[in-house]
Amino acid sequence: MIIADDSAFMRKVLSDLFTKHKDFQVAGTARNGQEAVDLVAKLKPDLLTLDVHMPVLDGLSALKIIMKENPVPVMMFSSLTKEGAEETIKALELGAVDFLCKTGGSISRIDAIEDDIIEKCRSVAQARISTFNFNRNIFTKKQEAPNLKRINIFERKGYNVPSASSTNNGAAENSRGVASSAGTSGRVQSMLHRGSYVEAAQASHQSRASMIAKRENPLLKQRSAAITARGGASGHKIVALGTSTGGPKALQYVIPKLPGSMPCGMVVVQHMPAGFTKSLADRLNSLSQVTVSEAVDNEEILPGHVYIAPGNYHLTVKGETGRKVISLNQDPPLASHRPAVDVMFDSVVKYGSDVVSVILTGMGCDGAAGMKKIKAAGGRVIAESEETTVVYGMPKAVVEAGIADEVLPVEQIADAIMEMVRK
Repeated sequence: MIIADDSAFMRKVLSDLFTKHKDFQVAGTARNGQEAVDLVAKLKPDLLTLDVHMPVLDGLSALKIIMKENPVPVMMFSSLTKEGAEETIKALELGAVDFLCKTGGSISRIDAIEDDIIEKCRSVAQARISTFNFNRNIFTKKQEAPNLKRINIFERKGYNVPSASSTNNGAAENSRGVASSAGTSGRVQSMLHRGSYVEAAQASHQSRASMIAKRENPLLKQRSAAITARGGASGHKIVALGTSTGGPKALQYVIPKLPGSMPCGMVVVQHMPAGFTKSLADRLNSLSQVTVSEAVDNEEILPGHVYIAPGNYHLTVKGETGRKVISLNQDPPLASHRPAVDVMFDSVVKYGSDVVSVILTGMGCDGAAGMKKIKAAGGRVIAESEETTVVYGMPKAVVEAGIADEVLPVEQIADAIMEMVRK
């Protein structure tokens, strides 16, 4: 493996940490992005840990070159700031497999999360980068066309004045919500709540309160009702999707391919720490015809909308068949996950044949138990096939259980979803 960080102290701490484990061998260290590019080309490592902020060539620029010329599994080190979250989402889009957060305070605290670093890096090193071409085009020609999503400039600026054209076209407001960890322990989760996350959580809470107030606007309620009515019987359905390692990239092959006329809503659990899910939702929203947002507690699930569970919150669905509502909670993590896919899946079992469930790339088996219940209740099950997964863990558990109705490469999953929800 190669360690790339501009901090000599960090390089030493990480080198000492990894060399204590027999299955890791530090082949070299890099002080900047250019050195990282050169060492990867020379040594062809099984794993690269990469800092974002480095001199000469920054981490994102280095990552782009590496994934194009000499793809290797990459673990990013990210900060807990808003800028750090946006950079992390960009890194995952460019091909990084996963990321770890730099905690506030002394960097020596890294020894407190040693087990989590080792566990994550082991899984990243096993990622199937060679089978997943991160440079291929995600979107169809239709989706590359301009002006796919009608944008009301007043809404974008924050004014509560929907235009007539956007009302007639059934476009609904974006929602924004609150912000444990993708497979991390309780110790990591407690560290994520220190330092800059406190400010991020406060800002996120204010944003959520603002969006809830917007949703009480009678014009928006009328528009939501019109969308629901247009959805017809298929509007009673719901899509529930779970994913983990490799998920942010895989989601870009699914959500942007869904049409804005999707007759039902979708809820998503992506294993990701607090503070990062909003950046993921914002990025997907900018690419998609459907409206993508971080989920808000007590928010109604509308057709043509995708709601991503906030980090550190379980997402469940409550309500009758015709009106489904999101409920967020901080119940204990399930198998170290909060949000957990199984928690979300369990909450939609009651909708029976109206459920279309999807499992994408990820380590472990979160989601398999919930999907068994969905299948038994008459719901549909879609699993990503091994050929396009970065980590064939979560989909494998579903496929081996024999409950998948469809096992498909990630590019074909959006079409399968639409076929099922329209029936």
